[in-house]
Amino acid sequence: METTESLGYLKGLLDGLDLDDNKKETKVFKAIVDVLSNLAEDVDDMTEGMEMLAEQIDAIDEDLADVEDYLVDDDFDCDCDCDDCCDCDDEYQEFEVECPLCGAEITVDEDTVLNGTIPCPNCGEMLEFEVECDCEDDDEE
Repeated sequence: METTESLGYLKGLLDGLDLDDNKKETKVFKAIVDVLSNLAEDVDDMTEGMEMLAEQIDAIDEDLADVEDYLVDDDFDCDCDCDDCCDCDDEYQEFEVECPLCGAEITVDEDTVLNGTIPCPNCGEMLEFEVECDCEDDDEE
């Protein structure tokens, strides 16, 4: 039984008792039923508001997903606009680098290479990386 149905049943029971309207107990019972009725209306209003808000949030979420799809390019791997020099099929690339000072072999990720520098974890020498785009060579041919 839902709240509104239970409240109607309670009102029917109270009316069926045939209580004297002038007695204090009757007034208290009727006041309690009125408060319960107001609470039930408030809950119904809040439920409707929450359902409407949930629909609006879903719409915003869908719009945000569209904006993310438009702005975020999953195939972005390098700074140039060509498709020739970037291996866009690899999601995560690692590179082996040898420190010219101490000879330590270091594995760095693509973001580190694109950043340009990193200190050698072995000796502290700053290693610099230059990203060359093969597409510039293709334009000269």
